[in-house]
Amino acid sequence: MGFKDHIPRVQQNEALKPVPPPKGYFFFAGQTFPRRTWYKDKNLRKLYFYILVLILTNTANGFDGSMMNGLQTLSYWREYFNHPQGSRLGLFNASMSLGSMLGLFFLPYTVDRFGRKVGIISGCLVMLLAVGLQTGATNFGMFIAARLLLGFGDNIVLGSAPLLIAEIAHPQDRAILVTLSAASYHSGAFIASWVTYGTLQIQSNWSWRLPSLLQTICSIFILAMMSWCPESPRWLINRGQEDKALQILAHYHANGNGQDEFVQLEYTEIRAALAIEKEAEANTWLDFLRTKGNRKRIGIITAIGFFSQWSGNGLISYYLYQVMNNIGITSPQTQLGVNGGLKTWGLIVNITMSFFVDRIGRRKIYLISTVGTLFAFTVWTIIAARYAIHPVNGLGGPFVFMIFVYGSFYDFKSGLLASYTTEILPYGLRAKGFTWLNFCVTSALFFNQYVNAIALEALAWKYYLFYCVFLVFEVGIIYFFVVETRYTPMEEINKFFDGDSAIDVAEMANAELKEAKIERVEEAESRVEVEKRA
Repeated sequence: MGFKDHIPRVQQNEALKPVPPPKGYFFFAGQTFPRRTWYKDKNLRKLYFYILVLILTNTANGFDGSMMNGLQTLSYWREYFNHPQGSRLGLFNASMSLGSMLGLFFLPYTVDRFGRKVGIISGCLVMLLAVGLQTGATNFGMFIAARLLLGFGDNIVLGSAPLLIAEIAHPQDRAILVTLSAASYHSGAFIASWVTYGTLQIQSNWSWRLPSLLQTICSIFILAMMSWCPESPRWLINRGQEDKALQILAHYHANGNGQDEFVQLEYTEIRAALAIEKEAEANTWLDFLRTKGNRKRIGIITAIGFFSQWSGNGLISYYLYQVMNNIGITSPQTQLGVNGGLKTWGLIVNITMSFFVDRIGRRKIYLISTVGTLFAFTVWTIIAARYAIHPVNGLGGPFVFMIFVYGSFYDFKSGLLASYTTEILPYGLRAKGFTWLNFCVTSALFFNQYVNAIALEALAWKYYLFYCVFLVFEVGIIYFFVVETRYTPMEEINKFFDGDSAIDVAEMANAELKEAKIERVEEAESRVEVEKRA
């Protein structure tokens, strides 16, 4: 019996809202399995160490974002590049996003044809070259060229690693691990913020060159570990290497037991989903527009991509120096201290929230975060306006407090971007859809990094009003369109998007395994019968 012989549809009259499994268990293919304790499981410990290495890819990205914020506070950096302001400062910050956009053209084809690991390795090599150029930059053009190249490599790495994490992680922990990979941005931001605070004491150009040089650490470590990290079983099955895929799943998800019931079901469900996708040939860019479910997927991804950067966070991430100057906080030590404190608190919030993505749910997290950022940003805007009308030193403290309140609500959701996007996309469109997400994020970042500098110089606090209005729009979109997916394996999430055309891959996998068991029993009985006759 083949997959094509039994293609069940999801019953749309059923309650399709995710339900929590019993404590200590997880759902898969309509069955309930006991959770494996990862730190007591030798091979699962090893797998999660490799995933931790992959998570460091976003640590490097966070380091860069916070470092550029910190460099603007360093007098040696400002003097070396002739005190960049306005559009020139915007170009300094935005050049990396421009390089990221160039990398988008190569990303989906690289990771789909050559594998997720090849994307990570090639991206890291490009980043090492770029960091070398940036550290040794002698003029404006060389620094910009390095930033462009850094963005190119960074985009390939960030477009590959979350896919690999999602596709090798044990289903019981997939959502948490992919969310942690996005949340790790703040671990890099945390390190960079305090590194630039420390290098403030260096009385030479090494106060800004040293933080640049330290960007190499994560990339070197990741490259060193890639030869041991497993490739995506889904990619291997799609490329016809099914035995190798089963071997990886069995080794890491069942300590090498290829006949484990869960591993057999997982392997069969992945094969079933890929077989249906190949039959439908739904893996081109145009397929995002051909069905109602895919249109909804790409619409949500577009929205959360832009929302991730157009919620006012760009002002804190790249222009905190300018924002704090506008409120009367001009001491470099104070500015770098606030920046370091923000990144430390952001790291705590992000890591903590990563462990609650299933318990609270994706939609509820997005709503709480967006409503909270709207409230905090509105109060922040009022304080900035009051200071502009009547400068009072006492307003600096409340302003900084509201930045921390805003950061708390924003960080509440920021780790979800990668996990939610990877899980709602079918395999054939996953790399392209994730590339589109990165395009939306990068486009919004380019706007933040280039336009924000010009707007802040021209409008000061009045520019904050744009984000207040946009946050109201965000709340409406999230409330009406974001779909809850918690507790659901990746191959089964199609039932929340594809309506009557949704194929029940869980039932397909169970039917295939049942048929295989019957065939094995019949073969055994035939052998016994033959032996009796002999």
